[in-house]
Amino acid sequence: MKNRRDAGAALLAAMLTVTLVASFAAAALWQQWRAVEIEAADRTRVQASWILTGALDWARLILREDFNADRTDYLSEPWAVPLQEARLSTFLAAERNVTTTMDGGSEADNVFLSGQITDLQARLNLSTLVQAGSVQTKQMETFERLFDALGLPQAQLARLAENLRFAQDISVENGNAAKAPLKPQRVEQLAWLGVPQEVIAALEPYVTILPSSTTQVNINTAPAEVVYAVGRNLSLADAGRLVAERERQHFRSVADATKIVQNATFDLTAASVDTQYFEVRGRLRVDDVIIEERSMVQRTGRTVRTLQRERGTFQPLPQPPR
Repeated sequence: MKNRRDAGAALLAAMLTVTLVASFAAAALWQQWRAVEIEAADRTRVQASWILTGALDWARLILREDFNADRTDYLSEPWAVPLQEARLSTFLAAERNVTTTMDGGSEADNVFLSGQITDLQARLNLSTLVQAGSVQTKQMETFERLFDALGLPQAQLARLAENLRFAQDISVENGNAAKAPLKPQRVEQLAWLGVPQEVIAALEPYVTILPSSTTQVNINTAPAEVVYAVGRNLSLADAGRLVAERERQHFRSVADATKIVQNATFDLTAASVDTQYFEVRGRLRVDDVIIEERSMVQRTGRTVRTLQRERGTFQPLPQPPR
């Protein structure tokens, strides 16, 4: 009887030992798997950062070469053609060592890159609406024309302008400065100024917020609603006619547009045919992982510098309805 009890205790101890060993082994295996996953994620993040940085540098090079080729900017130039999703290996095919394989296949074959350069001066710049702490009358008239073209209430514009002025007034004399909303940096942040989401959605294809308060609208790239807003003595139909005409032949100067529509005028401080500010978007897909980046760049002569850069998940670039 005693021998049976001893045998049972030994068997139980052996089973406990096996269970403990199996638990420790499983825990060690999980820790190793987790470390491998973290290392793979970090490697993907670093590689994506380098690739998107290279794509941004490529976009800057395109804009610099475009300036060398032609001082006017229009929508049939190479910079305006979106880069559709393509394998990274197609861009690197002429380079050395890109065919080095891992697990029988090229790493670049699993990476897809796409992107787009957009003219930010094809839109009205909200930063021009308020200067030196006061709402600018001429710019207010321009935005009133845009709101009219979009069928938006003028009361929303008045509220937007006043709250934007309040956000920018941080002088010591302003006793209510502490209560002022933050100044928006992007159109989607206009909600900080009390603008309803439906108004923001309607405005997004037509307005932007740039660092400078003295920018001009490029009538070679602006939609008809923006051309109508920045012009005078022309109807929305006339603006649509200008957009149709420039598709056949872009404007070499603002005066070219006034030749097409009689009596139409454009203030040269508000309209131009060249651009300084662009947005560059890059999208990288590695298997099921998608990494997106958008940057604001400024081109001054042959110098193209990055002003803003952020990474995340962004909505598709809003386009004016056709």
